[in-house]
Amino acid sequence: MLQLIATPSNALADEPVSIRAIGLPPSQIVTITATAKDEKENLFQSKAFYKANEAGEVDLEQASALGGDYVGVHPMGLFCCLKPKRAFQRLIKKDVMNSPLCICLDLYDSVCLLETVRIPPKASQIVHRWFAGPGVKREQIREGRVRGALFLPPGKGPFPGIIDLFGFIGGLVEFRASLLASRGFAVLALAYFAYEDLPKELLEEDLDYFEEAANFLLAHPKIQQPGIGVISVSKGAEIGLAMACYLKQVVATVCINGPSAIFDFPLRYRDLVVTPMRQSLEWTQIHASGAVRLRHCSDPQNMLNPHKILPVEKAQGKILFIVGENDESLASKLHAQRAMDRLRSHGRSSGRMLAYPGAGHLIEPPYSPFCFASWHSVLGKPILWGGDPIAHAAAQVHSWREIQKFFRQHLLQSGGKL
Repeated sequence: MLQLIATPSNALADEPVSIRAIGLPPSQIVTITATAKDEKENLFQSKAFYKANEAGEVDLEQASALGGDYVGVHPMGLFCCLKPKRAFQRLIKKDVMNSPLCICLDLYDSVCLLETVRIPPKASQIVHRWFAGPGVKREQIREGRVRGALFLPPGKGPFPGIIDLFGFIGGLVEFRASLLASRGFAVLALAYFAYEDLPKELLEEDLDYFEEAANFLLAHPKIQQPGIGVISVSKGAEIGLAMACYLKQVVATVCINGPSAIFDFPLRYRDLVVTPMRQSLEWTQIHASGAVRLRHCSDPQNMLNPHKILPVEKAQGKILFIVGENDESLASKLHAQRAMDRLRSHGRSSGRMLAYPGAGHLIEPPYSPFCFASWHSVLGKPILWGGDPIAHAAAQVHSWREIQKFFRQHLLQSGGKL
């Protein structure tokens, strides 16, 4: 009997899935497709062609894809290569607590193109991808000026605390925070503009707001003392690096594809005002897809000026820079290298950089669909993020392990366990 088997079919979104087809004629060419929808019913699809072995089986952990959206042995390729049917859509799970992301796997006993397939599949399997593990709790946060969602692991605690910052898309993004809470961290997904009563637009980076969030987290009875971590990406990583430099509460910071200087909007902290570097649209390029390539939109001469770089030597904690070498939104490796050079020039060894060849800008938890370009609602245009799907997927798997290892090492007190 022909079967398509995916195990586990119900698991956290950062866990791998084993996919096998059995009961096929020997050497049969098959198509396996994956289909998912976001909460707005936007469709995402992927496909790969395989040849059954002499036993009539296709095991994605061993079999090499002959074509489709990838070639070679990539057990989670169908998940990582999910592409939007409509251009420039990005798959972001909004409701992380009440429903999983459902991915439908279909098996066809021939070469099928998704655009023309009209025949029913020979076998199917639904895979449920959850973003919060059993016992994880979500608390809506409206404390003073602080707005966000706090995710707490099951148990008494105290837990190592982390603030999670996303980029210039605004609003509240929760999927990474809920997954980290499922791995034993207490994580505050923090909004900083375009959410509830926060400013509708980002006009300045108010570090006092982020310090208030850090103090709120440290005052929570389930948060371990004496310091917190920050995980941040893109514009959020710019803020995360500033937090590392100026806030004593921050002892471990992960900056994913962010700048090492203040861009576009002034940074304010108490009596300090940091004047931003300006980006010029004269330096932008348009990709063949129609998406805007921002990688070179900052003046390279400014990048060479050490006075324009955040004073990373003032950071009291550790900093992990994660960069995609094919980031088309920002010259992120250059930025991280400048910060590392500045640390070394001050005799500091508190920084570390992980650079991933072939990875783009949006390095997210493992098996998240690769996003090459997507519509940016704040900028009002599609933005090119860059990267190669398979190399990017490998970067997501490796960096996720390294991020957790980093936070366990630098947030846990001696003798603490997680």
